[in-house]
Amino acid sequence: MQAMLAGFAAIVIIAIGANLVLDQIGFSSQDRYSGADVRLDTMK
Repeated sequence: MQAMLAGFAAIVIIAIGANLVLDQIGFSSQDRYSGADVRLDTMK
């Protein structure tokens, strides 16, 4: 049981860390796959 909880905690930490790192380096799907003709930020 303890190993399973440690695994779940590791998954959560890896997911949060990956999200923060990929957001900082600009590797979001919005940055990678949208061109100049696509308006994604409609609330300015």
